[in-house]
Amino acid sequence: MHESFESPAAIETWAQKKNHNITYTRLHEEDTFPKECNFDFLVIMGGPQSPESTLEEYPHFDAQKEIAFIKRAIEQNKTILGVCLGAQFIGQALGARFEHSPNREIGVFPITLTSDGKHDPIFSTFPEKFIVGHWHGDMPGLAPESKVLATSEGCPRQIVRYAQNIYGFQCHFEFTPLAIEEMIKNNAPELEKYKVLPYVQTAEQLKSNNYSKMNELLFVFLDKIAE
Repeated sequence: MHESFESPAAIETWAQKKNHNITYTRLHEEDTFPKECNFDFLVIMGGPQSPESTLEEYPHFDAQKEIAFIKRAIEQNKTILGVCLGAQFIGQALGARFEHSPNREIGVFPITLTSDGKHDPIFSTFPEKFIVGHWHGDMPGLAPESKVLATSEGCPRQIVRYAQNIYGFQCHFEFTPLAIEEMIKNNAPELEKYKVLPYVQTAEQLKSNNYSKMNELLFVFLDKIAE
């Protein structure tokens, strides 16, 4: 976790319901990365930073240390899910630089599976088009073996499969009403700054969205990747 308000939310709910042992690295509380990758499944959450953000901007955020940690997890064949900034970090760890998205997206908007998505071992069971949450201005880079599984009108890289057990979500399946409240509270200036853009919802719209269906799809994904 990079910030308290970018929480695992529904991902944590799933892990608790499955009785998984959960540990956290809360960088905003000055936690350090584990020396050993003694876990099965690594989840890398989002944040207001980019992989190029500096220690001067965010004293608790060391991008190079994080990339090195993710590389170790990849080398040890861990199952990995990156969300938003986390997806961008997976790309960076594989040598694929993140890029700016053509559009900033904040809200709930549909994404559509690509041909690769329709043939993906997990997403082939999903509807061709479904709604998810968004809160980003960047998108993950693509390594040579990467497959883009889903796109939106505003962003061409919403879901990326980096390997059989490594996925990046630029979008947010994990948002819940409580998580959205925290995002709104901590990112109010961003909502005001970008309110005229086509893919940015108001605080009221964000609060009125139904997040349960995207959470249900998230649980399907997590069940399958954790098998």
